Amino acid sequence: MRTALLAVLALGAVTACGPSRRGPAFGTPREFTAQEQEGRVLFMRNCNMCHPGGSGGLGPSINNKPLPSAAMRVQIRQGVGSMPAFTDEMLNDAQVDAIIAYLNEMQEEKG
Repeated sequence: MRTALLAVLALGAVTACGPSRRGPAFGTPREFTAQEQEGRVLFMRNCNMCHPGGSGGLGPSINNKPLPSAAMRVQIRQGVGSMPAFTDEMLNDAQVDAIIAYLNEMQEEKG
């Protein structure tokens, strides 16, 4: 009897604590252009390990440092500090453009 009463009370507490239905999901689904999507894939493959999600990791955060595209290109190609340089053999110009387009889009969302 006591166990049944506790079970009923526990069930009531669990169901009474939450809303009867869930609200909408947080955020809106992202729709990237084809170039931005390619940039996202390339970023995840080449940059995310040091700049996870654009935040600081082994490398500094790049989400809060909006740079002109030309400056980003120089950083990618020449490397800065401990950041390696990405040569034409590693990333061609179209791939660098795609990464820059992705970063610009992500910075616009954060801003």
